[in-house]
Amino acid sequence: MRRVVITGIAGVTPLGNTFEETWKALLEGKSGIAPITLFDATDFSAKIAGEVKNFSITHYGVDTKAARRMDRFSQFAVASAYMLLQDSTFTINASNEFSTSVILGVGIGGLETIAQHHHDLATKGPNKISPFMIPMLISNMAPGSVAMAVGAKGMNIAVTSACASGTHAVGVAFDYIRSGRAEAILTGGTEASITPLGISGFTALKALSVRNDDPEHASRPFSASRDGFVMGEGCGLLLLESLDSALARNATIYAEVVGFGATDDAYHMTAPDEECHGMVGVMKMALQDAQITPEQVQYINAHGTSTQLNDMLETKAIKMVFGNHAHSLAISSNKSQLGHLLGAAGGIELAITAKAIQESIVPATMNLTDADPACDLDYIPNTPRKMDIEYAISNSFGFGGTNACVVLKRFRG
Repeated sequence: MRRVVITGIAGVTPLGNTFEETWKALLEGKSGIAPITLFDATDFSAKIAGEVKNFSITHYGVDTKAARRMDRFSQFAVASAYMLLQDSTFTINASNEFSTSVILGVGIGGLETIAQHHHDLATKGPNKISPFMIPMLISNMAPGSVAMAVGAKGMNIAVTSACASGTHAVGVAFDYIRSGRAEAILTGGTEASITPLGISGFTALKALSVRNDDPEHASRPFSASRDGFVMGEGCGLLLLESLDSALARNATIYAEVVGFGATDDAYHMTAPDEECHGMVGVMKMALQDAQITPEQVQYINAHGTSTQLNDMLETKAIKMVFGNHAHSLAISSNKSQLGHLLGAAGGIELAITAKAIQESIVPATMNLTDADPACDLDYIPNTPRKMDIEYAISNSFGFGGTNACVVLKRFRG
């Protein structure tokens, strides 16, 4: 089993169109959540979201014609892939193109494309549908577009597991490299579902915050006053690489990937299991895969959605896995500033975790001013914390009861 390291991170988020902008804004306590501008949300109960702002794929060398043939979620992925290769200084050429893969998490896919072409069908008839409709909306077009953009000819797949998609994608990529079937993989997640249909659907589930008059403070993980999550969009990518490959080219290493777990609650379509069997199982599985004890972990990047059940049950599951050590853990939720990026959440949150390990500082859980009594752990409230991290885990849980957890370690040679 080969060792796997992270040699590049990139992304576009509600806090910035580069990872560097996002990281800086996180540490400054800024929020990417604001009133919706992508469509007229006047008649919607939830009128706020974490939108990617001032984004144009043409800024990354993609011409206007090609841009029109990519849904927004694929555009985010291609832009992030270009930045990822730049950050990692990894070059794809004839010597490694078939050992370089693309594995991306996509929770929903081209929702904007579906809605637009349904409108065209209803108003113009079946003969006016674009031949690019199907290629644009399918979830695997994000990794497909990335592969075409950068020339990666290894395995190319989309992983779809709701809000755990990005973390599952990284876990699959980790397994694929350590088993010797690839040298490098562009992985993570991408999503763009801030559309009338997307907001309506999650509103119908009573899942979204309606704190419309105070968008910057609407996402409130672990707070007693939380009233739902805030939808976000964007992309978070990592370059996973075999340690041998990284050392051979003297690459910068952010962190080492050492464990992965995946479980399912087998319980309910949308609600997590209140006995926490799946959440507990996935963390234990990841720790076992990493061959470490719970006491060796210093930090958890929580799923932390700002919904009533998730925050309470994730806290309960952490206590069940870590016992007394749970109260010594530092825990935070990036969703307090980014919103919930759905299928992209796991990718950007793992990138943030890797950066936190490298820089020895952890972004806070913002808006935590009235902690829920059932959420009584150390969630790094409101101020980033300087701390040395040897091991960290990142959790993701999704509809259908799907759970994923990845363990990262400080790289020490």
